Amino acid sequence: MNQPRYKIVFDGELMPETTLETVKENLARLFKSDLARIDSLFSGAQVALKRDLGENEANQYLTALQNAGARVRKELDQAASLSLVPTDDHQEEAPQEAAATSAASTSMTCPKCGHEQPKADECSACGIIIEKYLARQAQLAASPQPASAPASASPYAPPQANVAEQLPEFSELKVFGVSGRIGRVRYLGWLMAVTLCFMPILLLGTGMAAFSSTLAMLLLVLVSIGAIVISICIGVQRLHDIGWSGWLLLVHLIPIVGSVFALLMLIIPGTQGVNRFGPPPPPNSTAVKVLAWLFLLVPITGIVAAIAIPQYQGYVERAAEFQEQ
Repeated sequence: MNQPRYKIVFDGELMPETTLETVKENLARLFKSDLARIDSLFSGAQVALKRDLGENEANQYLTALQNAGARVRKELDQAASLSLVPTDDHQEEAPQEAAATSAASTSMTCPKCGHEQPKADECSACGIIIEKYLARQAQLAASPQPASAPASASPYAPPQANVAEQLPEFSELKVFGVSGRIGRVRYLGWLMAVTLCFMPILLLGTGMAAFSSTLAMLLLVLVSIGAIVISICIGVQRLHDIGWSGWLLLVHLIPIVGSVFALLMLIIPGTQGVNRFGPPPPPNSTAVKVLAWLFLLVPITGIVAAIAIPQYQGYVERAAEFQEQ
C-alpha cells in the first residue's frame, strides 16, 4: 500500500507577532527567490508551496515555514496519492478505457500536480516528464518499499535539505552599524568608551582655539558628528535587543518624554533568545562591565559634588568670619 503524500498550502496569512516585510524576506531567503515572486504568494489565493511530500518531509517544511512567519498547513495531496497501477479486476479494462479516453479528449491532467492542459509529454506546471513519472510510480507501486525507506527515493521528490535558516548562537558585535543587538550593560560600556575616546579630542580642540578658532571649530564639529553617529548606532541596537524598532530613537527629540525614554532604555531588559532582529548579543566581557560601572559613577559623582561643594564653601565662609571675630 502506498504511503500517503502531503502538500504544504499557504493562503497569505502570517504567524502572530510577525510583520509582512519580515516574512517576505524570510521566504525569499528560504526559497532563494526574489521579492517580486514572493509578493505573488500574498494575493489571498490558496497556493501549494510544496507537493508530493512524505510525512517527515511535510513536517520539516511546515516547521521551517512557520518559523519564517508564514501560517501554512499540511494537507493530503490527493493527486500524488492516486495509485497508477490497475487492479486485477480492471487489468483488461484499463487499456481499453485509456484508449477510449485518449480518443475522446484532447486534454490531459498531470498525474503529479493535477494541472489541466492540452496533451503534451511534459507538464507545463510542475515540469515533469509524464511518461517517466508514470513508469516510476508504477514501479514503486508494484514493488513497495519498507516503511523505513526514505521518501526521497523518487527522483522527482524534493531534496533532503533543512530549509530552516541556521542562525548563529550570538549576534555579531559592530559599533558602526544599525543591525544586531546589544544589552543594557554593553550599551552603558560603549557609551562610556565613546566619552573617553572623544574627551581628549575635545580638549585638543579647545587648545587649538588659541591658535586658530576656525580649525578648532572644524575639529569640534567633526568630533560631535562622529559621537552622534556612534550614539545612534548603539542606541538602535539597544532598541533591537528589547524588540523595538530603531526608529523609536527619535523619541529622544521630544522634551521631557525623551529623558524618560532614555531611562527606559537603561532599565528594560532585552528579549530572551532570538527575536525579529536576530540572535541575542554575546556575554559581556570584563572590560564592558568596568566601563559600564564607570558610566554609572559619572552622574553619581556629579550629584555628590553638587551637594558637597556648596557645603564646603559655606564651611570656609563661616571659618573666615569666625577668625575675623
